[in-house]
Parts: sequence; structure tokens; C-alpha cells
Amino acid sequence: MRHPSRILVPTDFGPASAIALSYGIDLAHTFDAALHVLHAVVDVVPVSPVTALYGPEHAGVLVNMDDDARASLRALVASRTDAPPNTVEVVVRSMSPANAILEYAAEHGIDFIVMGTHGRSMVAHLLLGSVTETVVRSAACPVLTVRATDGDATAATAPRKRAARPKVARATPRSRKRTVA
Repeated sequence: MRHPSRILVPTDFGPASAIALSYGIDLAHTFDAALHVLHAVVDVVPVSPVTALYGPEHAGVLVNMDDDARASLRALVASRTDAPPNTVEVVVRSMSPANAILEYAAEHGIDFIVMGTHGRSMVAHLLLGSVTETVVRSAACPVLTVRATDGDATAATAPRKRAARPKVARATPRSRKRTVA
């Protein structure tokens, strides 16, 4: 197995993405890899009635969305003092976040993707779909998924280590025959 030289961490700025970013940073340091942090701005305007109603004014909305995403991404990476110096911040516009991630990975020779997953129920998954599942199924490189649980929603700056399980003393097996004294 070769070591990754380019690691991609897509983010939606949520808790699961923050945890995935921690893992991505750790892996980038471990393998001395470039870290790419990507946010996909969903371009919903072309398929909505907004285009027909407002004409060119919708372009200003998209520019604001892009600017806000870039500012949020810069702030996110700047807040991580442990981010490698060769971190690339990327904002792309796409109709589908999963396709944006896959296209970026293919175009930039990404070796490894680290993504957060929300751990939705099966019904919610069927109704809403899953960006992570689409990327896992379609990516040409390995994908590490990191699940955020309710307890992880507030502390997302570093990967949590599992607490050691208490050791349970095992009793010697009892024989089936009992002697009565």
C-alpha cells in the first residue's frame, strides 16, 4: 500500500465534518500529505423559478453564497492551528455535493478522502439520500467515514479516543454436577 500524498476532507461545516477534519489533519501530518478542504455550494437557482422571475439578480445571490462559503472555510482552517502548512481551501459550485467531491478528487489526484456521516435512520436516509454513501460507492480512492453521534455534536476539534473497557474478572467455569455437602 502506498502512502497518500493528497487527502481530501469535504465539509458542510457541521459536527461530523469537523471530526472528519481532525482525522484528515492527523493523517496529513502522519503521511506528510497535502490537505484539501472542500465545501460544495449547492447551485439550486438554475432549477428553480427564481431564474425566470428575477433574471440576472440571482447571480448576486450565488456570489454571496460563494463569498460566505469561502469566508467560513478560511475561518475554519485558520481556527485549526494544527492544520498542515500545505492546506488547500476549495469552494466549488455544483448541483450535487457528491458529484463535486468526486470530480474534484479525480481532477486533483486525491489519494484518500475523509468524510463525516450523520448516521441518519434508514427512513431519513431513503428520503434525503446520502452524499457520503454516494462518494464511498463511486470514489476511485479509499474513503474513511467518521460518524458523529449526539455526544460529539459539541466537541469536534479532535478525534475522541475510546475509553478503556473495564476488565472483568472471569469466573472459572462451573461443572454441571453439584455436590451436596
